Amino acid sequence: MLRSAMRWSCLARVAGKASLQPAAAYSAAALPQPITTPDIHCTGVFINNEFHRSESGKQFPTVNPATGEVIAMVEEGDKADVDKAVKAARAAFELNSEWRQMDAYSRGQLLYRLADLIERDRVYLASLETLDNGKPYTNSFSGDLELVIRNLRYFAGWADKIHGKTIPTDGPHFAYTRHEPIGVCGQIIPWNFPLLMQAWKFGPALATGNTIVMKLAEQTPLTGLYVAKLVAEAGFPAGVVNVIPGYGPSAGAAISSHMDVDKVAFTGSTEIGHLVQQAAGASNLKRVTLELGGKSPNIVFKDADLDHAIETSHFGLFFNQGQCCCAGSRIFVEDAVYDEFVERSVERAKVRTVGDPFDLTTEQGPQVDGEQMNKILELIESGKKEGAKMCVGGNRKGDKGYYIEPTVFADVEDHMRIAEEEIFGPVQQIFRFKDVNEVIKRANATKYGLAAAVFTRDLDKANVFAHGLRAGSVWINCYDVLNAQTPFGGYKASGQGRENSEYALSNYYEVKGVITKLPIKNS
Repeated sequence: MLRSAMRWSCLARVAGKASLQPAAAYSAAALPQPITTPDIHCTGVFINNEFHRSESGKQFPTVNPATGEVIAMVEEGDKADVDKAVKAARAAFELNSEWRQMDAYSRGQLLYRLADLIERDRVYLASLETLDNGKPYTNSFSGDLELVIRNLRYFAGWADKIHGKTIPTDGPHFAYTRHEPIGVCGQIIPWNFPLLMQAWKFGPALATGNTIVMKLAEQTPLTGLYVAKLVAEAGFPAGVVNVIPGYGPSAGAAISSHMDVDKVAFTGSTEIGHLVQQAAGASNLKRVTLELGGKSPNIVFKDADLDHAIETSHFGLFFNQGQCCCAGSRIFVEDAVYDEFVERSVERAKVRTVGDPFDLTTEQGPQVDGEQMNKILELIESGKKEGAKMCVGGNRKGDKGYYIEPTVFADVEDHMRIAEEEIFGPVQQIFRFKDVNEVIKRANATKYGLAAAVFTRDLDKANVFAHGLRAGSVWINCYDVLNAQTPFGGYKASGQGRENSEYALSNYYEVKGVITKLPIKNS
């Protein structure tokens, strides 16, 4: 049912201030209580620091995945709205604009202010993320919001430290480089980490002085629109950040092909990444960065700390309902400990708590929507048909909402669909290996290359595998360590470019060489 407080405009409301202690210090009992029915404030198209109705007058529903009920109707932005947003972003990027004339320190202060406002409204945003996405509130508050705040503060600190070099050059010349913002940046984000993916895109683009037109995922638009309100409250000049709720084939395609967008950044499936890159190349050869799918290997050797490897492998797959592009979905376990690893992984999956995402004891909420749930169930059926051993789970849980039982497959073979395709759900696949020399080859035998992990007490072995695995991130005796300071991105069909860290900044600036002739001294 629709909430009576739903508006297309943005109403003023501030949730209670959240504690500033680090996420690691929280226990479930110590978490601030969620707002289980958060008021919906922002459902419009955000351009020039104001919320508007869509040009077409169309709206679309955003649904609570725990119940299947409509939360609110959201304005459906399309090409006409993208055109307006790009025009606003272009005006804000003009050389004499307030944004371009602002010094780097002040840009950083605006990012710090945005992080502070998100911190202030942390309980409300975590609750809204849980309502719209389905992830447990404990994860939204302690994980997603913590990382969002840290990410924005990290890039705020970079704003006045982005600089070129002086270069010794031949002849009577003085040379230096400038790092200059690219211009209008189109950014398209996914539904699995709505707030965090928004921060990953905002941080480097704004620190380097660009302007933004962002399309939110149609499944999860509510938190991104509320953050747009906070952008205006923080004091960013009008037009610097513009946010469009809408669908990929209309709004997303319009951004990718727009002749006045200078760069596009996309996070999502490899299939759609191809379309984004094609559209960008067919228009104005805009700069493109892509963070795409994965089928990440997780290799467990017999000498590993097995207790730690089992629990961390469980987390590396089931976290966020399995809806992680870097999920450790291909777990290769050495033969000597394989049976024990499978047995204990099954027992761990059996006690995983699935249910109401606002319940502080819940580990796993619903999948994001019915389409995603049905895709996962179809792939589970393919695994059974192709001969993998389903040890636990495999079914929809309940008849309300989009829940799937935690599922574990053993005796998985490399050629099976569940071994090759990205499932993006709570389905653990465990492979056996005997030959240490072959497991790197098997791990790399995929079109993807986003992440990988190795569990072993042998540091020499760990380093051999870290160097040999073709993946953008390799974790040794850990999984899903995704801090702002370290780069994240993929090899092969997992994309190009890097998110986070100093490496992300280079995606958002041009390098200009300036060479000046020096006077020749008289003899």
